[in-house]
Amino acid sequence: MGVHGRRLSGKLWVWFVGGELALYLIFLCLDLLRPGSGADIPFKYLSILLCLLFSLTLPPGMDRWLVSAALAFTLLSDTFLLVLNRSYLTGVALFCVVQLLYLARILLAAEGALRLPLVLVRRAALAAAVCVLLQVLNTLTPLNALSGIYFTQLLANEAESLTLRPRGRRYVLFSAGLFLFIGCDICVGLYNLIPASPAGGFARVGMWLFYLPSQVLLTLSARSWAKRM
Repeated sequence: MGVHGRRLSGKLWVWFVGGELALYLIFLCLDLLRPGSGADIPFKYLSILLCLLFSLTLPPGMDRWLVSAALAFTLLSDTFLLVLNRSYLTGVALFCVVQLLYLARILLAAEGALRLPLVLVRRAALAAAVCVLLQVLNTLTPLNALSGIYFTQLLANEAESLTLRPRGRRYVLFSAGLFLFIGCDICVGLYNLIPASPAGGFARVGMWLFYLPSQVLLTLSARSWAKRM
């Protein structure tokens, strides 16, 4: 690649962030001004597709492939949950795969600092605890169980990603992306539990207020310059 080509490639992230910002402002305005119209859905879906496409332009490597795979499963999940608005069990299951891929990234970056057997035992214990709690609350259904398991795995990923921050700025972005992902899912929970309340009204907009920035940060965290920012 010539000097001009390298410069163009190096600036691609600027166009990516600018495009995502434009989509972000458009669908947030639609969420506020035309709630429930569905006009926001194409812009939201396109924003996640753009994350995936940008990730595929990054230099190859296991880190990049894991993030690209996670974004592909994220897009598939949004196909069910956002576009089709059905098959929620499938959509949440796909998000579980996303968290497994981010767990793989954490373990790879930790370079043995996190023991795989211990990590798997902790994750299995979290999943079992969620199911027991839902049973005690008499709310154990396949969707609730899978949603609870997914959310606890996301929380665990965020906690373990914090140990990676000293390894470079790319992992600061990664941890920040997971943190905003949690904010999105808290809003999803609030909206489903208390949609008619003021908190539910904020959560309706807050879901994507947190969600797209989380996906942009996770995408940028796979870019090699992130560790040299």
